[in-house]
Amino acid sequence: MVHNFTKTNKIGILATTGTVNSESYKIEIHKFNPEIEVFQHDCPFWVPLVENNEMNTKGAHYFVEKDIRELLQQSAQIDTIVLACTHYPLLLPVIEKYVPNHIQIISQGPIVAASLKDYLNRHKEIEILCSQDEQLTFYTTDDPHDFESKATIFFGKSIVASHIFV
Repeated sequence: MVHNFTKTNKIGILATTGTVNSESYKIEIHKFNPEIEVFQHDCPFWVPLVENNEMNTKGAHYFVEKDIRELLQQSAQIDTIVLACTHYPLLLPVIEKYVPNHIQIISQGPIVAASLKDYLNRHKEIEILCSQDEQLTFYTTDDPHDFESKATIFFGKSIVASHIFV
């Protein structure tokens, strides 16, 4: 967990406004180690930048630099930054330009994947319940064409989505 990554016990969280307001990262990190000080900053423009494939624009650089600067102004001792949104790793090349080299950036994807792999290795019986045909099906309540163009960014290949009504 995050407490294994910090030496200063000062962690920064870059997240959506909803995640910051929920304080879920503070709560969960303090369960593991109440000594860790958690500094949060919301990045309301990052998700739209990713979803509109604007990751390498001047606007992306502007907002990423601004948000990182504002987070780091909260404490000079932050040595670890957690990217607390699934969209943010797509901005990683830009983020790395503005985070000082001594600060570790944690993207949750590899951690979650390793944890899942470990779990599945310990619970072989689950393989029987899992589909083996590797077929992905996407449903959206929004415009399927818009969803497809945005999801293609994540998957690196074209996808097809079906519209459902709720």
